[in-house]
Amino acid sequence: MKKKIFAWLGIGMLLGIRVAAQPAQNVVLVTLDGVRWQEVFNGADGRLLFDPAYSPDTAKARRHFWGATPQERRQKLMPFVWKTVAEQGQLYGNRQLQSRVNVANPYWFSYPGYSELLAGYVDDRVKSNKKIPNPNPTVLEFLNKKPDLRGKVAVFSSWEVIEAAVNESRSGIPANSANEARKADNAVDSLLNDMTALLPREWCDGVRADFLTYFTARAYVQRHKPRVLFLSFDETDELAHAGRYFDHLTMLQSLDRYLGDLWRTMQAMPEYRGKTTFILTTDHGRGQQGKARWKSHGTGTGGSYQMWLAVWGAGVAPTGEQSGGPVFFQHQIAATLARALGYDFHSDKPVGPPIDNVFAPAPARVEP
Repeated sequence: MKKKIFAWLGIGMLLGIRVAAQPAQNVVLVTLDGVRWQEVFNGADGRLLFDPAYSPDTAKARRHFWGATPQERRQKLMPFVWKTVAEQGQLYGNRQLQSRVNVANPYWFSYPGYSELLAGYVDDRVKSNKKIPNPNPTVLEFLNKKPDLRGKVAVFSSWEVIEAAVNESRSGIPANSANEARKADNAVDSLLNDMTALLPREWCDGVRADFLTYFTARAYVQRHKPRVLFLSFDETDELAHAGRYFDHLTMLQSLDRYLGDLWRTMQAMPEYRGKTTFILTTDHGRGQQGKARWKSHGTGTGGSYQMWLAVWGAGVAPTGEQSGGPVFFQHQIAATLARALGYDFHSDKPVGPPIDNVFAPAPARVEP
């Protein structure tokens, strides 16, 4: 019996039409607060690593993070990103290769960045880091209203203002952050609540240790299996503001390990294996002119608008580190996230278009 071949991909290529891959069933958005593209793509900055003011034990800093080339240094710093994500996905933002990702908001700090990232557009009214409910509906809220995703969207963050950024009260999306305890109906959640309450706090009450955020989120994933997960880490920014470069790199390396662990954990679960897209990015950049400027960001600090983006998993074309191409913006991530799940994100204002380069073409279909 002859087989009929429906080569939709070939037809699309002949017509110059991009044919999207089958959408993922799940998506995970992860943000690393205040992490520069320079460290992601070049590894440790020697000006800061070998200055005792920023790395008190320079010999230890050299052993842990230094290498002869940027490629060696970045693999030491973020081995999961450069051994797995770079092979299976895409990385944008290496400005040395003319790949550029920018924030579009005029403020270049955290809450305006998270609002732009999640809402898909810039709102000049969001201009402080105060915990004020976001007036803008987010892509998470949009997805949570879909019948197949309702009640399957979850947020875990180290910084309490993320609760406001996703407007937990209006959206109805559970957003666990800072020192907030979760309802404990098992031994794991009870232990995590105790650790959150009793461990020493390095930062203010509004910031939880990133390792507690991670393990609280991982326990939730294993037990409740959300379809959309937003996981937001914060300590990299806190350590940078404190001028602790070695500790900043150590935290970034730990977050890379958490990412690898979450990827392996979810790939071992049938609900997620081969069905999940990951998006990794930041809320803003940092200063780059002079060592002291690295501690800061905002419109008075040059380079703070420069960011980066990594995408991998289901439906993503494995084209690795990107070079050239158009400038992409933070407000395009919301629509890209929705597109990964097969939805066209729209809101009460025009949103940034999805980054179509992310998605792999659909394979040709063969039917008997």
